[in-house]
Amino acid sequence: MKKHNIHIQEKLDQRKAENAFRELKTNPTLIDFCSNDYLGLAKESTIHSFHEEFNTYGATGSRLISGNHTITEELEKELAVFYNAPAGLVFNSGYNANVGLFSCVPQRGDTIIYDELIHASIRDGIRLSLANSFAFKHNNITALEEKLKQAKGNIYIAVESIYSMDGDQAPLKELVQISKQYHAALIVDEAHAIGVFGSKGEGLVSQLGLDQEVFAKVITFGKALGTHGAIVLGSNLLRGYLINFSRAFIYTTALPLTSIVTIKNAHQFLTQHTNRITTLHELIQYFKAQFNNSNIELIKSDSAIQCIIIPENNQVKSIAEEIQQAGFDVRPILSPTVPKGKERLRICLHSFNTKEQINQLTKLIINA
Repeated sequence: MKKHNIHIQEKLDQRKAENAFRELKTNPTLIDFCSNDYLGLAKESTIHSFHEEFNTYGATGSRLISGNHTITEELEKELAVFYNAPAGLVFNSGYNANVGLFSCVPQRGDTIIYDELIHASIRDGIRLSLANSFAFKHNNITALEEKLKQAKGNIYIAVESIYSMDGDQAPLKELVQISKQYHAALIVDEAHAIGVFGSKGEGLVSQLGLDQEVFAKVITFGKALGTHGAIVLGSNLLRGYLINFSRAFIYTTALPLTSIVTIKNAHQFLTQHTNRITTLHELIQYFKAQFNNSNIELIKSDSAIQCIIIPENNQVKSIAEEIQQAGFDVRPILSPTVPKGKERLRICLHSFNTKEQINQLTKLIINA
């Protein structure tokens, strides 16, 4: 035990020496510019309360044993329609969905080619797969094609429609074209596009009319929808395969019915309040305009995620602390979460933020 504790302590000390030590914080009094609650749905009581009467409100087991319910399957059918897909399978979280999908669909001898900035949950799923895997330079179609030329077996391309640490878009139209050329299956994680892009918040793939061109979409409910859980959307064949082979689905307790109803409520609310999407995009453009005459360069993004590179953990943490002391909840993103030299302030905009709040925040950043 002593030897193991020494090892743990050494690793923690190393993180502290690099000023990269993470701690849990709560800042309920600060103005929110850091959460993924882009449309404020996490704060809507009508979404998070319901009056249906069930025999049970908990999960009671995995969906293959006692945790499957009619309302869950009805929700999956409704969401498939909402997101313009043939079928879908609900998972307990976005992390769970990505691990469950990537660990079981690609097989030994197949190839997964993924954007170098892909989310950690997809990387972990790929590690559990027996397939060969290669990263390609972020959003670089030429670099992707070089990897595709070397690929063997069934080929899978993994991207995010909106990248969580930069907020920029994947070149989805070009990705669809090259995936067709090389007979590859394109998988798109839409976590940060849902509720932000599309006429009713159904994501960037749908906004671009590419629903029939992708092999699978991963939709998470813990961001703009303000709830929890995820769904993998694709063919009926894919749904059946995941039920039979995805260990992350098979060997876990199902979401409780309270979560299932909340997911349903959130989508209904979103459909009735698409004006929040319009308001959000107006605020995104307003925020970006505040830096037009400054020396500060934003990472190119039209999403709710706006980032400013401030190299070195010490520097970006210091500026973030000044902003927090002024009443705004803005968090620094440190290495190793992002590469050294790419540390940043990551600012999340919401439909409930005001222009006055944005004015105050941007002045703090410019004068920091």
